Amino acid sequence: PKLRGRHRQQNGSQLSTHRHQELRSVHRCRSHSSLFELCPTMPRNLARFLLLASVLLGLLPCFESFVPNLAPLKTQPARAALRQDGGLRMSTDSKKPKAKGHQLVSKWLKSDSAPELKTPVVDIHPEGKDKAKEDYSECNLHKMERILRDAQRDICAAIQELDGGAKFGEDDYTRPNSANSHLAVVDGTLQTLQNPRVDGGGGRTMVLADGKVFEKAGIAMSVIYGEMPAESLNLTPDRKKHGDHNHRKAGYKKGEKVPFASCGLSAVIHPMNPFCPTIHFNYRYFETDNGHWWFGGGTDITPAYVDEEDMKHFHGVYKAECDKVDPDYYKRFKAWADDYFYIAHRGETRGLGGIFFDDLNDRPAEELLQFVDGCLKAVPKAYVPIIEKHRDDKFTEEQKIWQQIRRGRYVEFNLVYDRGVLFGLQTGLGRMESILMSLPRDTRWEYCHEIKEGSEEEKLAKALATPREWV
Repeated sequence: PKLRGRHRQQNGSQLSTHRHQELRSVHRCRSHSSLFELCPTMPRNLARFLLLASVLLGLLPCFESFVPNLAPLKTQPARAALRQDGGLRMSTDSKKPKAKGHQLVSKWLKSDSAPELKTPVVDIHPEGKDKAKEDYSECNLHKMERILRDAQRDICAAIQELDGGAKFGEDDYTRPNSANSHLAVVDGTLQTLQNPRVDGGGGRTMVLADGKVFEKAGIAMSVIYGEMPAESLNLTPDRKKHGDHNHRKAGYKKGEKVPFASCGLSAVIHPMNPFCPTIHFNYRYFETDNGHWWFGGGTDITPAYVDEEDMKHFHGVYKAECDKVDPDYYKRFKAWADDYFYIAHRGETRGLGGIFFDDLNDRPAEELLQFVDGCLKAVPKAYVPIIEKHRDDKFTEEQKIWQQIRRGRYVEFNLVYDRGVLFGLQTGLGRMESILMSLPRDTRWEYCHEIKEGSEEEKLAKALATPREWV
């Protein structure tokens, strides 16, 4: 009233009802009322600007309830719920009610006691963080994550010791959108909160380069979640041939965004010596919000020269691991590897095989977790003796050139056919440095290269053109 009276005296007229309301609002904004007292005749546009700014400043505290970077969340906690088979039930349907503040956020923090990354945990839980970790530890994703992290540590240690020179460098990363990605387990479903983009996660990439034995070795682990196009669930046509019934796309329409969670460990190790073969392995777990989960992966070997005893040893180790679970696994997965690692435009396989599988959910998840764990523990057993046997073999410049030509074929497969590379490139969900880590340091392409008849190089070419049984 005091402000209105002063304004009436200076203008000599009755204020309109609208002007009264404006001045009441300005009067309530204490930070700006003194300005109007000092300048009662300021232009109307300036007054409106100050009024709008005052209102926005007054609303700022309200944003703290849903912008996690401004203030801690103060809403009621949510209980993490799991399906009976250990999988999370997920949903990002914007029509479903959102429970503000209940979030599952990937936090990639260094542990005080060991250089290992901690797992994602439910930040807010009715019985505290310890109970949240306990609940999360019961799900398939976390169990697989633990297996992969242990395998990365142990295999890196074995390769570094075998090299005896270079050491692995660590590169921990968080996906760019993770800081603004929030998922909540609400009433048993994993829901998106507040942000339209739900991509999140992170990982650790370990790389050794220019060692005494190894030219390049990379072992990358990641745990990611987000949304991807339904079409990306089936990137290659070989699944039906090997027993898959296209269950991944069940219930999804073309172009629909599919919420998912995934973790994986991938490695490629390229030795210096042409008589030491390259090894690749990849093991992963994938889950979508329609209740489907599956395991995938395998281990394969790519030599530049054929040593039958080496191949019998390598395949024998993995046959033994497969036989522990199912006597049909090795035969089935070995044939799948021969089909999958085929370079169609060259009419040859990338290497001399191993095992490969995808969409594996033919038995309880606990049994498949043990199978994956066994396959990863078999990597040093299958590979280290071969490297120790050949690390000091003498070789010629021509043999080194042949190794580089074969590595050129390795690059061709990875960039044209490899499912993991295609998934990362097509969906944009992968980290390019970690995906392309698999490429060798030195490669070579020779125009119309001819192999000498009766040579050791020809022996390999014949083995690549016609896959055979080794055990």
